[in-house]
Amino acid sequence: MDEKVDWLTRLTPVNITEIWEGFRDSNYRSMPDSRFSEGLENDAPVLRSELFDLPVREIENHLLQALMLEKQREIDQQIELVRMRGKAGFILASIDLFGHVSEQLLQDARDLLEAVPVVAPDPDDVGAAEICEAARIEVAKYRKRHPDFQCEVVVDPTPGTSLYVSQGDFHVAHDFRTSRSRVDPLIQHEIGTHAVTRHNGLRQPLHTLAGGLADYDELQEGVAVLAEYLAGYLPAQRLRTLAARVVAAHMAVEERAGPEIYACLVDECRIDSKTAFNTALRAKRGGGLTKDALYLKGLAELLAYLRGGGAFEILFLGKFALKHLHSLETLIDDGILHQPEILPPYLDDPSAMGRLAKARQVPLSQFYQERAPS
Repeated sequence: MDEKVDWLTRLTPVNITEIWEGFRDSNYRSMPDSRFSEGLENDAPVLRSELFDLPVREIENHLLQALMLEKQREIDQQIELVRMRGKAGFILASIDLFGHVSEQLLQDARDLLEAVPVVAPDPDDVGAAEICEAARIEVAKYRKRHPDFQCEVVVDPTPGTSLYVSQGDFHVAHDFRTSRSRVDPLIQHEIGTHAVTRHNGLRQPLHTLAGGLADYDELQEGVAVLAEYLAGYLPAQRLRTLAARVVAAHMAVEERAGPEIYACLVDECRIDSKTAFNTALRAKRGGGLTKDALYLKGLAELLAYLRGGGAFEILFLGKFALKHLHSLETLIDDGILHQPEILPPYLDDPSAMGRLAKARQVPLSQFYQERAPS
C-alpha cells in the first residue's frame, strides 16, 4: 500500500529545470507553475477501500497490531496529501502528516543560521558518472559480505532531482554535481542509511520496517545526516541548509510565494542562490510541504538521544521513529524481531567511532566539520 501511494514522487515537479530557467529569466521575481506526474483523484477511493480492508485488527499480538493500526492511519493521511495536491487544503494535510513548524524549532533554525559560519562551498568537480561508480563500489562491498543485498545504482533522466533512494535503489540525477569531498558522505547518507535500513527491514518478520513504520522520517533523516558526519565531512553549509529548510517550510505554511521564500533565504539567511532555489521549491511542493523541517528536528532529537547514552547500532533495524524503540526492543526480547542483519562499514572504522563519541557531546550549533579528511 505504501508503494502504491508513492506520495513523494507524486509531489515532486517533473519540470524543475524549466522552473529554474523561468525564475532566473524573470530576474528571480516569478516562478513558473510546477507540473507533476499523475495524482490520485480517481484512485483515492479505491486505495482507501483496499487499505481499510486489510485485516490489521485480526493481528493477535497487540503490540504489533498497534504498530500496524498506526501505519494504516498514516497511509490514509498520505492518500489525502496527494489528493489535496495544489488545492486549498494541502497545507493542512501536510501538517496533519508531518506536523507543523513549532516556534521553538523555527527559533533554533534561526539561531543556527546566525551562529554557523558562512563558508565558500567546495567546487562542484564531480558529476553523475563518478558518483555512480563510487556507489557501485560501495554496493559491491555490501554484496561481498551479504550476497543478497539489493541496491541498484540508477541514473535518473529527470533533471534537478539530485540524489535519492527509492525502493532500495540509489538514484542519481544525470545533471547532478557535487564536490569530490562530499561523495562518500552522501553515499553513506543514501546507501549506508536508507538502503541499509530497507534491507534490514525486509529481513525482519515484520516487513513494514522496510517501508517504514509511522512517522519514521525524522529518525531516518537524522541518522542519514549523522552518517555524513561520521563519514568525515558534514560542512557548515550543509547544517545551514537544514536550518534554511525549516525557515522555508514555515514560510510555505504562511502561504508565502516561492520567490519571496527564495529572497528571504538569500538576503536574510545568506544561503547561496542554487541552494535557496532548491529549498524554496521543495517547500512549495504541492502547495506547501512541511516535511523538510523534519531534517533538523530529527537531527536534534537524535543527538539528544545519543547524549543520553542511546545505542546507535539498533537504529539500523529498519525504518521507524524513536518513539517505537522501546516497543521494538520488546519484540526483540519476545523473539519476534531480531537485531539488524547488516551495518554500514564505517562502523568498523575507528576514526568514525571517534566522531560518534564526539557527536554524543557536541551541541547542534557545532555539528559540522571545517574540512574533509585528507
